[in-house]
Amino acid sequence: MSDEHELKELDSALPGFLGVIDTAIGRIESFFLAIGVLLMALNTSANVVGRYLLGNSIFFSEELNRILIILITFAGISYAARHGRHIRMSAIYDALPPKLRKTLMVLIALTTALIMFGLCYYAVNYIGTQASRGRVLPSLQIPVWTILVWVPVGFFMTGVQYLLTAIKNLTSKDIYLSTAVLEGYDDGETEV
Repeated sequence: MSDEHELKELDSALPGFLGVIDTAIGRIESFFLAIGVLLMALNTSANVVGRYLLGNSIFFSEELNRILIILITFAGISYAARHGRHIRMSAIYDALPPKLRKTLMVLIALTTALIMFGLCYYAVNYIGTQASRGRVLPSLQIPVWTILVWVPVGFFMTGVQYLLTAIKNLTSKDIYLSTAVLEGYDDGETEV
């Protein structure tokens, strides 16, 4: 797959300024997820090699992986929202007629966006509390609050994704799980 094709996959289906925001968030998510996973694999592999071949572990390996897990988790929730991959309990939803499903999807997306923005607000306050305590990581000696910055960023980007999903559903005749994913089941999926 060419680099140009990969970048086109990140382009938004939304028009105008909303599409620019959606595309920017998509590229940020992809970058941080890729870097986070690669760094975690490299760090873990280097630590194993160091421990078993050289007899010494990397002293900060566990802390670095903890930082990367936070990064991957909170970039990942936005990525999952973008691709319509969050868990859905849809038995009642699937039984509704299309107009009610569309209305419910807009309501779900707006409610979820509101919750994500609320969690972002509380996460920022929590980071402020952590910063005021002055705690540092034992090995890396960096302030604890700096590793938590990804939490409100992830909540904010996820809230934006759900807000854009609501807008997409309000401006489109089809029903969307995200800005680019139509509702429905893949051929390989089965309803339970």
